[in-house]
Amino acid sequence: MRMPTLPQPPSHPAQPAQPAQPAQPAQPAQPAGPESPAAELLSRRNALKAAAVAGTLAVPPLLAGAPAAVAAGSEPPELPGGLTAHRSPYLNWSGEIAHHGLWACAPRTPEDVVALANWAHEAGWRLRPRGKAHNWSPLTITPTTADDAKVLLLDTTEHLTTLRLESPAPDGVVRAQTGVTVEQLLEFLGGHGLGVTNTPAPGELTLGGVLAIDGHGTSVPADGETPLPGHTYGTLSNLILRLTAVVWDADEGAYVLRTFDRATDRDADALLTHLGRAFITEAVLQAGPDTPLRCQSRIDLTVDELFAAPGSPLARRGRTFADFMNESGRVEAIWFAYTDKPWLKVWSVSPRRPAASRPTTGPYNYPFSDSLPTPVSRLAGRLVGEGAWYLAPELGAAQYTVAAAGLTATASADLWGPSRDLLMYLRPTTLRETANGYAIVTSRSQVQRVVSEFTSYYRERLEAWAREGRFPVNGQVEIRVSGLDQPADVRAEGARPPLLSVLRPREDRPEWDVAVWVDVLTQPTTPGAMEFYRELERFCLRTFDGGYAETRVEWSKGWGYTDTAAWDAEEIISDTVPGTYRAGPAPSWDRAVRTLDRLDPHRVFGNPFLDRLLRS
Repeated sequence: MRMPTLPQPPSHPAQPAQPAQPAQPAQPAQPAGPESPAAELLSRRNALKAAAVAGTLAVPPLLAGAPAAVAAGSEPPELPGGLTAHRSPYLNWSGEIAHHGLWACAPRTPEDVVALANWAHEAGWRLRPRGKAHNWSPLTITPTTADDAKVLLLDTTEHLTTLRLESPAPDGVVRAQTGVTVEQLLEFLGGHGLGVTNTPAPGELTLGGVLAIDGHGTSVPADGETPLPGHTYGTLSNLILRLTAVVWDADEGAYVLRTFDRATDRDADALLTHLGRAFITEAVLQAGPDTPLRCQSRIDLTVDELFAAPGSPLARRGRTFADFMNESGRVEAIWFAYTDKPWLKVWSVSPRRPAASRPTTGPYNYPFSDSLPTPVSRLAGRLVGEGAWYLAPELGAAQYTVAAAGLTATASADLWGPSRDLLMYLRPTTLRETANGYAIVTSRSQVQRVVSEFTSYYRERLEAWAREGRFPVNGQVEIRVSGLDQPADVRAEGARPPLLSVLRPREDRPEWDVAVWVDVLTQPTTPGAMEFYRELERFCLRTFDGGYAETRVEWSKGWGYTDTAAWDAEEIISDTVPGTYRAGPAPSWDRAVRTLDRLDPHRVFGNPFLDRLLRS
């Protein structure tokens, strides 16, 4: 790939990095709408800049350069059942949503959550479950949450962590409370010869958080692959057989615990992916026999051939994204900005270890991507700390070089082991960036077309911006593909797909059987990032508009962009997003909203953004 000629860096530190850029970095996105202006939180997010200058950028310090958040003399609320409240800071994954001290507690049992829900209803408070805060979007709290807001964070990770095997392999069933992490769940299943096919890469996510936003991985059946019973190529939500939630009982006039059966209870459909508008205390999930995987990394493929247009000469070489997908079923492309060779991971089912593969001893086998090497941290620090955004191409090149060298140095280009060792590969110490996120639902035969059209547009716009001396992206593009939430995958006769799952099938489009996931990552304070994200979003919506593919937003990532903010484009929030779930012969949006409102009519489990989004 021939990259454009880029403006040269300044020859003297006193000169501005780019004449076209403002003197100060543009501020990152914040939702607006009915809430207070985004500028109120800018000082909180100085934490990101402080971390960059220190050369870390992995976990921004919570208190650096921010105003006092707790009023003097503020008294904790009197909680029921002997529970006590304490002040606890909140920081989401990218540091864009930060609060220095909301009241929080750790319920010991599901019954404690019930007591807290009834207390909140009477006292006029709202409850927000908090796990590991590995989330971008304002589903837990909003960026403009006031210092004295009547919001109580419920930490699920301290006590709601019970795991119990209900049924052994091969037809495995596990009962799990929602404070357990994905890593704990997969290790528990692996110890009983069980596993899952599709799971997020970070192990430090709570099960409750993953189920709330229909967490996914990357997998479709390879050519000739027979799906194993108990597995799904869709989201983890599609593995649920039963769940227990805290819901309102009109007859009792109180919140109670209620168990919902996937096969028989239609209300379960709304809770399987609830976006934080409910509190699930426990889930019973199916699992299947664990199968070892092989993961091979490729760094020799060019963008031109991997993302080639279908039918083009380059596509005939058998080295396209779709070719690898068909061969192995499990692929991920990581394309660092301004480079021409992505890092491609290819997983394949491999019951026996290939002679060339190194056996694993545990998960997280790419330490060079989990802990920032000095060259990358220094460049990232200069970008954010000094506003030297013109260094984005140099940072992209450094990230690619580190990945290429790291694969060799750690002998991790060809790995083999239990599925959990290879499916979990991202630690919370990695570079923390903001990200947009979309699932483009289409047919398997159209995957390469989707990938080619998206990457071509992204590359053209990135080059055009660079010619103007603007560098809105300094991270990477990540591309995955997964199956949909097919009810046939569930060992429960009568099961239906989650109403609000991004991977919900359309009955009138049976040829749509996969989703291409696309994310673009950059540092939150990057000038022009929101405007660039808006361009990409509008491209996706007009290109994948329901003809041969349909764009759906990824709940946990960034979407709904204006030129200055995410989650703020009113037409996206009010019309476009609900419209994707109202299409087809079995519309799901309004039924989901009505069900969630009926199960929590007082909106104890909610926040202003969810009030705005989930409207009938």
